[in-house]
Amino acid sequence: MDHLMSRAITLHLVLFVICSFWVCRAQDCGGNKIARTIIVDQSGQGEFKAIQQAIDSIEQNNNQWVKIRIKAGTYIEQVLIPYDKPCIYLEGEGRSKTIITYNDHQETDVSATFSSCPNKVVAQSITFKNSYNVANFLNWQQRKIGNLAQGVVPALAARIYGSKSAFYDCNFIGFQDTLWDVQGRHYFKECTIEGAIDFIFGNGQSYYESCILNATSSGFVTAQGRKSNNDTSGFVFRGGSVVGSAETFLGRPYRPYSRVIFYGTYLSSVVAPQGWNEWENSKQQAIPTYIEADCTGAGANTSKRVPWAHKLDGSEMGKYSRTFFIDYDSWLANLPVTWV
Repeated sequence: MDHLMSRAITLHLVLFVICSFWVCRAQDCGGNKIARTIIVDQSGQGEFKAIQQAIDSIEQNNNQWVKIRIKAGTYIEQVLIPYDKPCIYLEGEGRSKTIITYNDHQETDVSATFSSCPNKVVAQSITFKNSYNVANFLNWQQRKIGNLAQGVVPALAARIYGSKSAFYDCNFIGFQDTLWDVQGRHYFKECTIEGAIDFIFGNGQSYYESCILNATSSGFVTAQGRKSNNDTSGFVFRGGSVVGSAETFLGRPYRPYSRVIFYGTYLSSVVAPQGWNEWENSKQQAIPTYIEADCTGAGANTSKRVPWAHKLDGSEMGKYSRTFFIDYDSWLANLPVTWV
């Protein structure tokens, strides 16, 4: 993943500079009111049969919320929301009914089934899936952690660039690098993220609330990329659970100051006793912030954790609350969705 991710980050930075003008515009989206609704229906009963067609129809530099209501169906397509189209709300009919899937792989910057580039994007009740490696995971279980099984390569279900984006009741299904939480403040509520190898990775400053993390084979849940003590990024998992079918580590540091917090999370027996892994190359002299607080379950036993992991209690977790960590300017209240 390392060389592929480095190349992808370089491309991302170039795109970010080119498109920063668009990202900085239309930030309020007209409050939380929906100005227009577009229907996507494979049967032809809507305005479009494909999701990308609906996105393409929205004007550049859009400054009001546009809802794209995606009717039940399996949509085999790669979906891209470009930088110059913020304020888009994708609403499915249920994660078991509205499924977006594709089979691309290899390059992290082009393989994602769903790519969201602008600020202010919301998705609800949708499954995002990359099917490329999913069928191969049984072979991986027989291999040593760290040695990629033949044919297992990065194949992203989703990559999220823009800040102030939220996902409610969604599935993210893949095997390696399922969800690239690239950068910015993101909120995931009651989602399921499934994979095996670094299946949540990136440099996002994100809050995962009541989410299920399903390790389908031996590997690593997170690979967070915080670069310095001044870097505000990190992944906070509040509540939810870590479950699966094979032993997994909670994370490994993709960058030296990697930061991941599990707070009040149910950790099943699939969590490795060590909890965390220092990556293949310990020469990077990682100084990660890995915290577990008020967790429960067989995997929450910290007696054999690596010495550089931290165990805290809830009274010490104020700076990792949803309000403090991602919502200090109350942007969640201005989204056009109510989910409790």
